[in-house]
Amino acid sequence: MESKDLWVELRPDRPSYMMLKGTYGEKIHQAYGTTRQGVRWRFGRIYNDIYVSAFETILFIEKTFGTQLRDHAIRISQERHALRQEIVNNGLNSADLIDSRRQDRNR
Repeated sequence: MESKDLWVELRPDRPSYMMLKGTYGEKIHQAYGTTRQGVRWRFGRIYNDIYVSAFETILFIEKTFGTQLRDHAIRISQERHALRQEIVNNGLNSADLIDSRRQDRNR
């Protein structure tokens, strides 16, 4: 994606869907060890199934409970992402050690 060999297009249909475009043959195989068909399948699964389904769920929840939950959900997801990054950067540690580090920083 960084070298602009790949891009995503919206295909208008009923319903619309995203399509991976570009040249992603040998580079993808070398980088990820998968075929072009594997790339297409994974892209379709991740973006058209999982990513779009997540937004469908969000729309359902917000229609039912209102949009005031969005700010809380964004904050929680950012906190979870930060914790995952901390685990990656510090290695796998016990939850007690991570919590004690967090408490030390907050003092």
